[in-house]
Amino acid sequence: MNLLTVWPHFDPILVRFGPLEIHYYALAYITALIIGWRLMRRMVREPPPVATGEQVDDFLAWATLGVVLGGRIGYILFYRPIFYFHHPNQIYAVWDGGMSFHGGFLGVTVAILIFCYRRGIDPWRFADRVAIPVPIGLFLGRIANFINGELWGRPAPSWFPFRMIYPESGSDVPRYPSELFEAFLEGVVLFVILLIASRSERLRRQPGFLAGMFVMGYGAMRSIAENFRQPDWFLGYLVFGLTMGQLLSLPMIVIGAAMMWRARRAERPATLSIRSGNG
Repeated sequence: MNLLTVWPHFDPILVRFGPLEIHYYALAYITALIIGWRLMRRMVREPPPVATGEQVDDFLAWATLGVVLGGRIGYILFYRPIFYFHHPNQIYAVWDGGMSFHGGFLGVTVAILIFCYRRGIDPWRFADRVAIPVPIGLFLGRIANFINGELWGRPAPSWFPFRMIYPESGSDVPRYPSELFEAFLEGVVLFVILLIASRSERLRRQPGFLAGMFVMGYGAMRSIAENFRQPDWFLGYLVFGLTMGQLLSLPMIVIGAAMMWRARRAERPATLSIRSGNG
């Protein structure tokens, strides 16, 4: 089976009310935040309890600011600093695109640290709960990328099934539908892994383990998916033939592994203390 299709020219705007337009991309962000909020309200109550439902409600605004501000600032600094230096009036034009996951990740990290410090919450355990629903947002975001006909893939070999022609790319070369690859890897696969891991109370009791699993897992999934995605035209391939997405994701694998290692070590003293007390 070898299916060659043409990207179907979706309208990126879902609904129009006069001058008001609702884009699929904005709807993806809103939906992800709402679903993540509801899921996290349930997760923080599971043993060991981390926060109250009301505190999760308060954090929703912090998470929104972290995602939007971090995502935009990250894109400006990581991808096109020179362009925005010469065109500062474009910094606020988020409706023209330009959001970075890595920037949003840093933004939410800062939001978690400040929020937990002010509320007296363990940031490691809170981050564990925040991490679990994040792949839902990644999935919806990549589907929105596909609807927008952006971030298309590299040219695909003739033997590869489900190739797609993106007229927006300026050529009729069949390509990988890389947005769907990323939606599957970063969204579906990572969410299933985290959801299964989160069912283990032992792993939940290791502060920072689930957050580290997410950080390492995303770094790995993004690094793999980038092999099928066309690099940004204004950056191309960078050192060692890597893309910017890979350069930003590879350190996440190391950081995530270190977080998991730290979480396992943090559990040992408590475990040893319990065992010695039972002596």
